[in-house]
Amino acid sequence: MEAVAGVGFGVLISVGSVDLALPSVFRVGEFAAWAVGAAHGQAAMFLAARNGVEPAALSVRVEVREAAVAFRSERYLRVDGEAAFEWAPLSGDYEAADGWVRLHCNFEHHAEIACRVLGAPRERTAVEAAVRRRGRFEIEDAIAEAGGTAAAMRTREEWLAHPQSAAVARWPLVAISAVGSAEVFSGATGSAVGGADGDVSGGETRAGVRVVGSMAGGVGSRLLATRLGPSSRPLAGVRVLDLTRIIAGPNAGRVLAAYGADVTMIRSPRLPTIRGLDLDLNFGKALRFLDLRSAAGRAAFLDLVRGADVVLQSYRPGALAALGLGPSDLAAVNPGIVHVSISAYGVEGPWGGRRGFDSLVQMATGIADEGMQVSGAAHPVPLPAQVLDHGAGWLAAAGAIEALNLGGGLEVQVSLAGVARALDSLGRLDPAVGLAVPDPGPADVEDLLLRTPSAAGTLTHVRFPGHIAGAELGWAGPPPIV
Repeated sequence: MEAVAGVGFGVLISVGSVDLALPSVFRVGEFAAWAVGAAHGQAAMFLAARNGVEPAALSVRVEVREAAVAFRSERYLRVDGEAAFEWAPLSGDYEAADGWVRLHCNFEHHAEIACRVLGAPRERTAVEAAVRRRGRFEIEDAIAEAGGTAAAMRTREEWLAHPQSAAVARWPLVAISAVGSAEVFSGATGSAVGGADGDVSGGETRAGVRVVGSMAGGVGSRLLATRLGPSSRPLAGVRVLDLTRIIAGPNAGRVLAAYGADVTMIRSPRLPTIRGLDLDLNFGKALRFLDLRSAAGRAAFLDLVRGADVVLQSYRPGALAALGLGPSDLAAVNPGIVHVSISAYGVEGPWGGRRGFDSLVQMATGIADEGMQVSGAAHPVPLPAQVLDHGAGWLAAAGAIEALNLGGGLEVQVSLAGVARALDSLGRLDPAVGLAVPDPGPADVEDLLLRTPSAAGTLTHVRFPGHIAGAELGWAGPPPIV
């Protein structure tokens, strides 16, 4: 297939020869390239402003294959040649009395909650037997109400009929607003992704959220960019605080770090994490531990906010606000801060505060069911990558830079369910074509891998995808987690 090119943000963006890259009927590679292109386009605008050149001089190029491989980077990570990430034994799909449900048990407390709700010991066959005795929606709700994470498998039609689907559809793919305002504009970032923001049109009011036209024009970028001065690194000197874990949020921080931003992870000493993901997703970052539940930790964090440009967070909606660290609280100490939030299902609707992960959202939104149906499998079939996580990360990074380009002092919101909706809007490939694509192993993507020494050992990892003319991209060093 031929290359696709277009203009966004005044920057020429081209997607190289279309390679389906990964086996799926969903247009995974195409979506990945668009998401990477959206972030690169915003980074190019910021770079143009700081170097005093026209955006049209900084063309962007993204190959579908490299973007798709980057969307499953954790699968290719090796530490001294050994794989570093695997699912916990109890995480996975279970057959219920009336369908399928997925339990996410990669954290000990989530495994404990699921087993307590099910009345089963922490052993796979016992959990399977307990799930078979109950309905999928009953299990989903009971575990969620207990503070755990699970999702029933729905068909696409069941999801579209769900009130949370309607809530997600009311928001642009990347929602940008003044802090605390109901006036949301989709901006250039959403329109860059093939119009996949759900046909949100300017000026329409939906459930109290007024969607206005794009305010992007690059004028605001000169405020910060001019002060920072010329550089070959698009975001050199931009300070980012990263309060995220797992994949989507850390990926957003990893993207900003590859553009040259100074990214500091703020980690709680109380919360668990996953070592393999930390090693893959935190290249180029610094690390600081703060307990935000303590007065001292909150005070220290607010001191950091005063000198920051961007805050990334992926806690459950409302969790940081309950600690006095919501967007309005941060804007009170730094009016120019860009506050970026990533959620599972969005911030409004019956599931607005529900915990979730990529694999669960794929189940809830009908993706896993469709994969099962088209492949003829007897069990749920997910996408060939954590596309919702990685997509949300790239688009959150794009939204963060767009907000900087607009002058700062803005709030950005992206949800995994919104990314699922955008992917759905791209249509499908013929199963005979999409499912026939070989699933690339590490040897098949050797040209896209780098080897970086670290305190944990030699890391084999996926390189940063895409190119911006005249820009230096990539990470300054290994992840700080060992």
